[in-house]
Amino acid sequence: MIQPGALRAAHNPHGPHRPPQAGGTPVDTRAHHQNILVQVERNGDAPRRFTFALLPNFTMMCFVCALETLRIANRVSGKELFSWSIAGEGGESVTSSSGVSFDVDTDLEAVQRDETVLLCGGIDIQSSTSKKMLNWLRREARRGIKVGGLCTASYSLAKAGLLDGKRATIHWENADSFVEEFDEIELTKSVFVIDGDLMTTAGGTASIDLMLTLIAADYGEELANVVADQLIYSTIRTDQDSPRLSIPTRIGVRHPKLSKVVQIMEQNLEEPISPPILAKDVGLSTRQLERLFRRYLSRSPKRYYMELRLQKARNLLMQTDMSVINVALACGFSSPSHFSKCYRTQYQTTPYRERGAQAARLSF
Repeated sequence: MIQPGALRAAHNPHGPHRPPQAGGTPVDTRAHHQNILVQVERNGDAPRRFTFALLPNFTMMCFVCALETLRIANRVSGKELFSWSIAGEGGESVTSSSGVSFDVDTDLEAVQRDETVLLCGGIDIQSSTSKKMLNWLRREARRGIKVGGLCTASYSLAKAGLLDGKRATIHWENADSFVEEFDEIELTKSVFVIDGDLMTTAGGTASIDLMLTLIAADYGEELANVVADQLIYSTIRTDQDSPRLSIPTRIGVRHPKLSKVVQIMEQNLEEPISPPILAKDVGLSTRQLERLFRRYLSRSPKRYYMELRLQKARNLLMQTDMSVINVALACGFSSPSHFSKCYRTQYQTTPYRERGAQAARLSF
């Protein structure tokens, strides 16, 4: 338990923490006794080593959150508990989704067996996952290396066959397409999942939760809690927590029956339920349900349901190779022409043009 005022002693009078050199030692060699907030003994003779493998268009959030959590663990313990390097295909620089490019320390082929590889994904993960990367992942998995997929990189692990028969998670925006393509994988709605030597996260700050869990497993909860305090991270989430906001928070309304109906809708997009049955399920009349939606969401239940189905359809069109007809069926449309008409009303383009535009963006 950290005593009141202990965190204030972390101030470094000699200036900011020295950033690590590329591939070098991530602990501040000037560490003073007042910087050390928790006493731990390092496991073994060498620090636990991580390699961050950056995919094209990776999100900086998932990468930096994971790396900074390790850096702070070193700083507050005064020891080099963890070390890391940055890798990319061919040892070439990698550009993130925000346009910032990173020089890497090493090629993927230089990764050692005792390292933990964290694959960092982002937007357009399907096109960012090359055949070379898939072959490398399969080979490293056979060698017994520990591998994690941050953000959308869960897709890369799944495409390589590493997650077959396993539990996993991925960013919620990619969940629908993931389920359609990998039905042999148990996709959860957890912030992160650790299944044997494989780890996956739901993106964003979920990298912090995963790394804090690994730190706690290696060096105890006290160190993990101190690191969380340094990050101004008030609650360490577990693999039982959901990455998404609750339905009342997302729709901006705290009405139990309205939230329940929205939940039922979200769980039944492939086979939509009629408004009268939805109303009956929550103890309302159809007219009461209609008034409830118009009052709080400014649209009818039918319109709101349609928007949910079309959003799923758009995700599938942009993230999978499913035919337009199969996308329509997966989103509750029995007629391709009706699907196309509804899609055009919502997005001012047809499903076929949306698919073509996405293909053009990826080829560019």
